[in-house]
Amino acid sequence: MSDDLTDAQTAAIPEGFSQLNWSRGFGRQIGPLFEQREGPGEARLAFRVEEHHTNGLGNCHGGMLMSFADMAWGRIISLQKSYSWVTVRLMCDFLSGAKLGDWVEGEGELIAEEDLVFTVRGRIWCGERTLITGTGIFKALSPRKPRPGELAYKEEA
Repeated sequence: MSDDLTDAQTAAIPEGFSQLNWSRGFGRQIGPLFEQREGPGEARLAFRVEEHHTNGLGNCHGGMLMSFADMAWGRIISLQKSYSWVTVRLMCDFLSGAKLGDWVEGEGELIAEEDLVFTVRGRIWCGERTLITGTGIFKALSPRKPRPGELAYKEEA
């Protein structure tokens, strides 16, 4: 094992998850992030808590958990509607914490849509322990070409 890698980075990734290729911007800064596709229009995001995600107490920083919630919950709009989107409001209730090395997962459920404004209910968890619940309001910016895993995606012949 290389001295450059943390224990968290070399830990086994749960079966069915693959690393997202988010190599630019903020996703790159807080990654690596992982995805498990459950069917067209459905996916779960995840990350392993690494040192750069922690606060002074060695727990996952609340800002990291909120950033992850923003991406995990808003992703449902991309998956089901193939739109680019921005966050209008994110409301989170912190119920528990995550520690260095923990595997954290999250997903959102689209519960309302009006005038290209989407309301999503979400949950972030670690094992059987819920870390965050909440809702997000997201504004669609523009439709885009559907990508693999999205409801509207069609394989090109």
